[in-house]
Amino acid sequence: MHQRTRIKVCGITDCETALAAADAGVDAIGLVFYPKSVRYVDLQMAADITAVLPPFVTVVALFVDPDESAVRQVINSVGITCLQFHGDEPAEFAEQFGLPYLAAVRAGQLDPKQRARRISKHGRAAGFLYDSFDPVTVGGTGHVFDWSQFDRQVKGAILAGGLTVNNVADAIRLLRPWAVDVSSGVESAPGKKCPQLIQRFIEECRTADDCVRSSAANTLK
Repeated sequence: MHQRTRIKVCGITDCETALAAADAGVDAIGLVFYPKSVRYVDLQMAADITAVLPPFVTVVALFVDPDESAVRQVINSVGITCLQFHGDEPAEFAEQFGLPYLAAVRAGQLDPKQRARRISKHGRAAGFLYDSFDPVTVGGTGHVFDWSQFDRQVKGAILAGGLTVNNVADAIRLLRPWAVDVSSGVESAPGKKCPQLIQRFIEECRTADDCVRSSAANTLK
């Protein structure tokens, strides 16, 4: 039976939007600690955001090839519960912090053997986030990759890359990912999340979940 699709909104930059996302029913929010990103947050803002969140909302800290000290500073200063590595971090680096972590899989750049190799190297990862590849921008590109490269059989398979209110329902019906991750698709401007779009995105996810469950039930009859 199809389980409820988990939802993460990544790149939140202020307390008001974080609360709006939590109220709308997201399972997780992402805070970006990559200084080159328009969605970057400093330690103080990140701590403020986590402080206002209600219980049971996972806070994911996103990094791109960071120094160990940078990750530890975030862990010690911000109430995060999960790490996300979007660069070429080896498994030994990701595992040393003692927190669950997600490893990004850059669909469109890696061929099937390379994707399988990356996944096998990160055998202790809590999940794998399939995202579009861009040689300049890391995440939040707004670009959709070829969904045939997504493997929902992978543990904790998370679909990202160009998801919006217009395509996420189709993605869930076709791919049935463990979770979906949205950033630019719920923004009114680069780095500025729109609460109304977040709400609509979640509604589209729930409608798709209902459709998948109904289809599965009819098949069993």
